[in-house]
Amino acid sequence: MCGMAELAAWDNFYVIVGSAAGALIGLQFVVMTLVAARPLPHTAEAGAAFATPTVIHFGTALLLSALVQVPWHSIIPAAALWELIGLCGVAYAIVVTRRMRRQTVYQPEFEDWLFHAILPLAAYAILAISAFATPLRTREALFGVGAAALLLLFIGIHNAWDSTSYHVFSSGRDTKE
Repeated sequence: MCGMAELAAWDNFYVIVGSAAGALIGLQFVVMTLVAARPLPHTAEAGAAFATPTVIHFGTALLLSALVQVPWHSIIPAAALWELIGLCGVAYAIVVTRRMRRQTVYQPEFEDWLFHAILPLAAYAILAISAFATPLRTREALFGVGAAALLLLFIGIHNAWDSTSYHVFSSGRDTKE
């Protein structure tokens, strides 16, 4: 039962993070539905760089929260899944960075690079490193997993707000080409 008592101590944290992530995924779908009624030209390529990752980050926070609630017999299977999620997240953050560079709809500013590329890469790297450290430093690793989940939640909140406000304020522009 290595680490199981430590894992149980995180229940309330992950109930809060998971609930928030789930609710925010729903709200993101509502916003995207409303935005779809007034599309801007060429927004599909920007969506892959800016909108889709937001849902992925919320989904990852929700998935991590669900995995903590599984009645594991050992923390090792959970850590293996955290490792897989972290490594996939690092790869996805690199893909998103490439998409940001290639899209031509919007010129990213420092804040965009920070919240869409740098911080997600950091969150997924923290998750992967924490998962790797779990067998030897369980308590500290759980703080890393929690930090990664919370960081992904806050990244998603920032990016959802940023995307929504962009669409609200740019919808008044002349969109004729």
